[in-house]
Amino acid sequence: MKILVIGGGIIGTTHARAALKAGHEVVHVERDLTPQSASVRNFGLVWVSGRKSGEELDVAIRARDLWEEIHQENPELTFRGNGSLTLAKNEAELRVMEESLDKSDAHLRKWEILGKKETQRINPTLNGNYLASLWCPLDATVEPHSVLTSLRAHLAKHSKYIWRNSVEIIDVKSAGDRVTAVAKSGEVFEGDFLILCPGADHESLFKEQFDTAPIRKVYLQMMSTAPFEGVITTSVADGDSMRYYPGYDVPSLEHLPAQHPIAAENHMQLLLVQRADGTITMGDTHAYDEPFPFKLEEPPYQYLHDIASELFGVKLPPITHRWSGVYSQRTDGAVCDRRRIATNIISVTGPGGRGNSLAPAIAEATLKEIQ
Repeated sequence: MKILVIGGGIIGTTHARAALKAGHEVVHVERDLTPQSASVRNFGLVWVSGRKSGEELDVAIRARDLWEEIHQENPELTFRGNGSLTLAKNEAELRVMEESLDKSDAHLRKWEILGKKETQRINPTLNGNYLASLWCPLDATVEPHSVLTSLRAHLAKHSKYIWRNSVEIIDVKSAGDRVTAVAKSGEVFEGDFLILCPGADHESLFKEQFDTAPIRKVYLQMMSTAPFEGVITTSVADGDSMRYYPGYDVPSLEHLPAQHPIAAENHMQLLLVQRADGTITMGDTHAYDEPFPFKLEEPPYQYLHDIASELFGVKLPPITHRWSGVYSQRTDGAVCDRRRIATNIISVTGPGGRGNSLAPAIAEATLKEIQ
């Protein structure tokens, strides 16, 4: 079967990989010269620890295995099984962690509560103000600025893979057992099946479908710092992340102290990852009401930088880059929005901030529907 994959982000690229592994011919089309959207504006996290119990956690664990598999077949793709430490700054946050360990699926996440000294044995740079940590060895990271290039370079070795960038598809039609994609330039692509991975673009193709879908756009702000001299051996989260991730939905969550006003106003959590070049990626904020602002708000950046510095016990390097991003999210908590637009057309979007983490498993599930 010849499959057209529209969208060169992490969702589209993992779908192209899954289609090749299933034995199909793949034509992979991206409108930008290189992807510019959420796939390169994220932490590069492969996050298992805070996933919602049930299907989401199952998909996250499967995706973690697939990321390991992708790395093994393509060693040049930077992948680190570095784990994560979520830090408790007070007894209320520690109580949420303790109660989370009583959940029936805690063993699947491999959670473990560590005291401060045990935490520092895993990550010696964490010398600041906190009581304990929740360790999740399953969490991992990839490099968002190189992962797509690495994936496509490996796919390009396959004789059945064709990559086309700077091609904007403006129309898609299904007729019988054939599907046609028409580019703005007039070029026509034909295949047996089409997988549309539009990211947060809910308007360019099949707008009428997405207008009634349970999806929304989410706006966020992130940053990176100058290189940090030490080696931050794990990903790091603060206690506010337990308010955000549904894996910590336990009764004691209601007894957490009120968030700092800046954090509450911007729906914030601290997530932090050191990149391969020594810089630190930090975030993030969340906004849900469109139209989104075009100006970046400075207070959240300074707040997160200060919070992170307190946890490390040293003022972290200065912020060198700030950016915003928009991703597509299901509003009902579903893993993604996968809809059959026609017999031979499927769209896949709406994973929320979980796109990088879950993409390989989402793609695998899509290909099972096509078989």
